[in-house]
Amino acid sequence: MEESRIISLKDVTICHDDGALLQGVTLEVERGEFVYLIGRSGAGKTSFLRSLYAAQPISGGSAVVCGIDVTHIKRRQIPMLRRRIGIVFQNFRLLDDRSVRGNLEFVLRVTGWRKRAEIDAQVEKVLSSVGIADKAECPVHRLSEGEQQRVGIARALVNNPDLVVADEPTGNLDPVTSAEIMQLLVDINRGSKTTMLIASHDFMMIDKFQSRMLVCENGTIVDPAKQN
Repeated sequence: MEESRIISLKDVTICHDDGALLQGVTLEVERGEFVYLIGRSGAGKTSFLRSLYAAQPISGGSAVVCGIDVTHIKRRQIPMLRRRIGIVFQNFRLLDDRSVRGNLEFVLRVTGWRKRAEIDAQVEKVLSSVGIADKAECPVHRLSEGEQQRVGIARALVNNPDLVVADEPTGNLDPVTSAEIMQLLVDINRGSKTTMLIASHDFMMIDKFQSRMLVCENGTIVDPAKQN
């Protein structure tokens, strides 16, 4: 039976070198939700996202993400967690010396895919879903920024994750391209029920594609809807 909650946090503390960055974080995200995480620069949004996929340790409280206890996660469990979470970065973080196909194949191979036919089919499926199937053999450095972000989204989706976390996915894009990328994320969420957690400063896009919001402020994360 599938867990209905993709993220379940209770009284979580996340620290950096200077001490506690976020404290008392208690929230839940249900399977299939589309959720924004907003807050000023430096408030802890990126650190929070990183803690969900065990790139930054959780110092206190309890955190279960995609059915895995992230608070006490063992090193050998991290690859399993990250196969369930797709990550979209603001600055794309693609392998510039490879083609679009090569970027996706790399992810599949390092996460255990071995059969060429299955890899080819999955790459074609995901590239079609983000609208760049015709760019499969193109070197990524020749793509526009919007196309590169579509590759980044395809990479996040290639292992059929339960959760996609995106850190400022429209931060480097013009308004028209930003709208295209946000519409793509919304469509993926609606079509596949993949849970989306989007950290963003792009209030024009947040207003255009309205959904639940979490606010990172005053050293914690709050849900305004539950405060009213």
